Amino acid sequence: MEYQTGRPGRIIVARFGDSEDLLAGISEICRTENIRAASFNIVGGMKAGRFVVGPETEEMPPIPVWRELQESHEAVGFGTVFWDKDQPKVHFHGAYGKHDSVKAGCLREATRTFLVLEVVLTEILDVSIERELDPASGMVLMKMNRA
Repeated sequence: MEYQTGRPGRIIVARFGDSEDLLAGISEICRTENIRAASFNIVGGMKAGRFVVGPETEEMPPIPVWRELQESHEAVGFGTVFWDKDQPKVHFHGAYGKHDSVKAGCLREATRTFLVLEVVLTEILDVSIERELDPASGMVLMKMNRA
């Protein structure tokens, strides 16, 4: 295990309207505000998105199993943002519920909010973390740098 100790910086509260792109919006906030590290929570509605529910097997590199939201769902979740070279890279896991069905996974693409979705993003200061391609997994993972 590796870890660094940081402290909270700015707290940004954002409201996404119907059909906005959640992942692109969080990246835009981080680019505009020059936020290099952050965590965030969401609550609200999602009506579209592709998410990963795990690998097919435990072998490397993992082959993702995809699922898709195609209608309105209640949504809650937690994510982080660290930069991959010159772009913020969002990592978000959420739960998506409709009636008695609940799905959970890593939301990765084609995101669209339903009605309203609230985000509380907390900047993390005094850490040296970025995302970097991991050759074994083929994924862009969090890398701790010496602080």
